[in-house]
Amino acid sequence: MTSKSSNGGGLFSSIKSSLLWNNGKLPQGVEVISPEGDTADAAPEATKGRLKPEERVGLWNMMKKHIGMDITYLGFLPISFLEPRSQLQRGAESMEYSHLLDQANECDDPYMQLVYASSWSMSFLYAIRRTFKTFNPILGETCEFVNHNGITYIGEQVSHHPPIEAVHAENEHFMLDSTTSLRTKLLGNSLDVYVGTSTHITLKRDGVVLECTPPQAKLYNLIFGRMWISFCGNLTLTNLATGDYVVLRFQPSGWFSGDRFEVDGCVYNSNKEPKILMSGKWTKSMSYQPCDKEGKPLPGTELQEIWRVPDIPVKDKYHFTYFAHKVNSFDTAPKRMLASDSRLRPDRYALEKGDLSKVSHEKNSLEVRQRKERIKREANGDKFTPKWFDLAKQVVSTPYGDTQIYKYNGMYDEHMATMISTGEVDVQPTEFNPWQYGQEKLG
Repeated sequence: MTSKSSNGGGLFSSIKSSLLWNNGKLPQGVEVISPEGDTADAAPEATKGRLKPEERVGLWNMMKKHIGMDITYLGFLPISFLEPRSQLQRGAESMEYSHLLDQANECDDPYMQLVYASSWSMSFLYAIRRTFKTFNPILGETCEFVNHNGITYIGEQVSHHPPIEAVHAENEHFMLDSTTSLRTKLLGNSLDVYVGTSTHITLKRDGVVLECTPPQAKLYNLIFGRMWISFCGNLTLTNLATGDYVVLRFQPSGWFSGDRFEVDGCVYNSNKEPKILMSGKWTKSMSYQPCDKEGKPLPGTELQEIWRVPDIPVKDKYHFTYFAHKVNSFDTAPKRMLASDSRLRPDRYALEKGDLSKVSHEKNSLEVRQRKERIKREANGDKFTPKWFDLAKQVVSTPYGDTQIYKYNGMYDEHMATMISTGEVDVQPTEFNPWQYGQEKLG
């Protein structure tokens, strides 16, 4: 990475900073950027975070070998970097503000539909602001979610290399289908995150279909300093029938905190004429205001808030919202959930209970089993087949690479109907089982 400097030292002269490791200096090429955006010196800033000095040096020595590479599935991060949930569960947090999609469906104004739906798309970023890493999903792992706003939600890890997650969510107002493939690029003490996502939202009342593309994410101070996340680039949402669209621009993080996390943009008609202004911060709130063809606010109108971050638990260890805790709860699972559900992962559960001595052992055991299954499949000439999604012939180009699309096959609805009709809903599974082969078939 290229270091930044300011007159007289300070925050961005981090390479010259005096620290009590590595001969009193940060490793060459490492930059520490304060999450506060203030003028604090880089040396004390770099000592903050979850790692002890000796842990930072050890992790840096491992990580520096992978600079410029995708580290999505590297498994050597310390337990202190993890939160007690799978990436599939974090994806389910997109439903926290699903009421905005309900409002989009009930709205008669096509431009306001885009305001509501894009605010929903943007609000999910608040859920993934956390700097803790989720557990990488096991191939075939699932996440179910019910008992919120009438939604039935199913997510499945449909591919391991590349890692791909498919999601279907539905209630009386909307249907959401998404295929997501994460890619990363290690830049030293920071990490670029590219979300190759194909997301379609169907508003049921009029059959409106919206397509969403998210912005790029960047994680700062991965090893040295306090980690924090920023988004940059554009979030776009398009009405595929009319051509009306939204562009929300995420401002790059400057040196000072005042302009951080800001988002602004506009709803445009198919002729690229501005209709509604939007502005706010993805960490706080979003507002909108009608505008003229020049993009200026209409006289007699004022900004109206459409989304705001709700109250969150005080001093929560993992910075979960109240809704995030619900996603982890068995209360939001079906009465007879799948044995492949993330809630049943023994490594995740051990971390949730604070049994740190078991986390690494259980995590390693799952990864060993996954490798054995892959070897067995390859030896047998078998191919992994997801249960709830089918591989489509469609490949979608995103700003961050091509994404292979998986389509919901409707089998989960049939499965749930069968469970209910046969009365098999009272016994919950207790053992995590996403496996294609039984233990006896692994040999």
